[in-house]
Amino acid sequence: MPIKNSNRGERMASKVQTLVGEILRDKYGDDEIVSSISLSGTDARGGTQFVKLYYYIPHNSDKDAIEKRMNEITKNVRFELASRMNQKYTPDIRFVYDDTLDRAERIDELLKNL
Repeated sequence: MPIKNSNRGERMASKVQTLVGEILRDKYGDDEIVSSISLSGTDARGGTQFVKLYYYIPHNSDKDAIEKRMNEITKNVRFELASRMNQKYTPDIRFVYDDTLDRAERIDELLKNL
């Protein structure tokens, strides 16, 4: 019986993050909205079938406009991802806003007010 590798999803997610970062740089470097984001992490679900790509944005950016633009390019990014991966299947991807910095700032504000 083969040993099941529990890190496969994490490795896949890391590879996807690296490749998507390259795709965003190569294909969307001139796009003001897309070039303003930074990928901050990934989360693999369903083994290697689905990867969430977390991104954060600079302060004072229009979060809704960025989210809309990221949703618009997801299909094209996944198509390009498939051409760069040496695998039979390409995971579905979704861009998700990473609110970690927002929450940290909120906690700092609460602590200052104590």
